Amino acid sequence: MHIEVVTLFPEMIRDGLRYGVVARALQRGIVSLGCEDPRAHVHDVHRTVDDRPFGGGPGMVLKPEPMAAAIAAAHGRAVAASGTRGEAVRVPRIYLSAQGERFEQRHAAELAGQAAFVLVAGRYEGLDERVIETCIDREISLGDFVLSGGEVAALAVIDAVTRLLPGVLGDERSAQQESFATGLLDWPHYTRPVDFSGLAVPAVLQGGHHAEIRRWRLKQAVGRTWLRRPDLIVKGGLPAEASRLLDEFLAEREVKENDELNPRN
Repeated sequence: MHIEVVTLFPEMIRDGLRYGVVARALQRGIVSLGCEDPRAHVHDVHRTVDDRPFGGGPGMVLKPEPMAAAIAAAHGRAVAASGTRGEAVRVPRIYLSAQGERFEQRHAAELAGQAAFVLVAGRYEGLDERVIETCIDREISLGDFVLSGGEVAALAVIDAVTRLLPGVLGDERSAQQESFATGLLDWPHYTRPVDFSGLAVPAVLQGGHHAEIRRWRLKQAVGRTWLRRPDLIVKGGLPAEASRLLDEFLAEREVKENDELNPRN
């Protein structure tokens, strides 16, 4: 896979990818990366890439000429690296924008199936709308909050996508069993020692009975999702087994809460 990032701060991207699984993927050649600085496409002494917005108001807007040129250069490299003919749908140009569709695990999986894509990191008040209309295929957002620029979002997208590629993680099952991979949050994890701060690892995880462990993990995952992110269950629904386990989880939780409120002598 080849990823291009259009950014005013290319070192911020390169430095942010020097660690962890993405760094190893880059070292192994599973992923390649390019950065395109819009300042390379301006010719004034101040390397100006922004200007005041028409209609007034605070902030500055990224100028269309350098941004369009930088996106075109990055897209051209991505096309060449992917071996495609450059159809936008096959080498998407993605603007990281607060107005975009919220980025989810399914989007990461979708991008992991691409040979290449381009991420455009905005700054200031963002891109001139004409650049979005002519040079961008889709907009995505990390969530309902505002960042100073798109670089942090670009790093998050690259990390989420890269870890799904074959050969990146030490155990391929890790990506299949993570939070959101099945539409649920992850279950609790434990390691040695068995006892820590007066708390013990659940007995079922120590018994080695794989079917019971799988059942316990699913029950914890569906219960945790219901308590913390019920919107995921409302949106995706539950298969029959998970629904039964949720009922068990809630019943056990009610008993535990009653015991805590009314301790037995």
